[in-house]
Amino acid sequence: MENNKFLLYGANGYTGRLIAKLAASYGLVPILAGRKKKPIVELANELNLDYRVFSLKDTRSLENTLLEVPLVLHAAGPFQFTSRLMIEACLNTNTHYLDITGEISVFEQAKRFDEKAKAAGLMIMSGVGFDVVPTDCMAKYLQEKLPDATHLKLAFASIGGAYSHGTAMTMAEGLGQGSAARINGKITPQPLGKKGMWLDFGVKKMFVMTIPWGDVSTAYFTTGIPNIETYTSASPKTFKYLKWQFLYNWLLRTSFAKDYLKKKIKQKPAGPSDEMREKAMSLIWGEVSNEGGQSVSARMECLEGYTLTAISSLIICQKVLSGHFKIGYQTPAAVYGADLVLEIPGTTRVDS
Repeated sequence: MENNKFLLYGANGYTGRLIAKLAASYGLVPILAGRKKKPIVELANELNLDYRVFSLKDTRSLENTLLEVPLVLHAAGPFQFTSRLMIEACLNTNTHYLDITGEISVFEQAKRFDEKAKAAGLMIMSGVGFDVVPTDCMAKYLQEKLPDATHLKLAFASIGGAYSHGTAMTMAEGLGQGSAARINGKITPQPLGKKGMWLDFGVKKMFVMTIPWGDVSTAYFTTGIPNIETYTSASPKTFKYLKWQFLYNWLLRTSFAKDYLKKKIKQKPAGPSDEMREKAMSLIWGEVSNEGGQSVSARMECLEGYTLTAISSLIICQKVLSGHFKIGYQTPAAVYGADLVLEIPGTTRVDS
């Protein structure tokens, strides 16, 4: 097998297209794949790349294609519905698995394939994009500065930019489900926006509130810190409004509400324009503390989230294809270290 070739499933999606277009810059040659023929064929013709068209439920076509490559980068969400099928096919074909999810449940599901992956000599790594490379690297960086840390807080925010259809659809699926934090080593359900605070991200002070970000799962694997909270920027008005969520969460969980929102999502642009992405930026903040009251914090500035996802996923593809991987279930910073994020152009990190 060629060591620069991999399968990109979900290449017709917003993020998949970005990855496909940037792959050549990293010396990589993806086979484009997805279940919608027209956009896959059009993109393959534009980039002069090979392609396949099949559903993940078409196990024979999926596994036959995986036999052609050593690695798949799975970019077709919502991953709670798609990742298991792809992971199982990878185990059957001795193919390394990467994806760009940020869903806690998907990380936890992938972790359950650890022993099978080790037995097959394969790596399973979810979250090789903005979810969760910058925050995972921040968690690792802070834990190395305070090795006996017992509490970790991570926050992210964006200036400019917009959501893609895929991200918005995943959010729609999670309507009314609340949030989660890790408490004493256990993932614990909590109301969305249970906590809020103002943070200085360096370039701007912003209000943030707790959400169920993937690091509730991954940062525990990476650092072993038993108490983890994850935050994102939100308006104080939204934060106050969420105090009444127990009254309407039942409605948000109905198929009627989700279908209505999905219909609205499909009417909007597929994602931020190239110009919007170039002007936007991502901000990361993290803090660890120990039982003795010591604390360490740091900030990071990064590229816009979708751009970062395309680049970080390709960097990790390069590493895996060159033989730099650990077998079993893994997280980005656990394998590649706290400085992995610094390999992405435009990333700066400072202690705060």
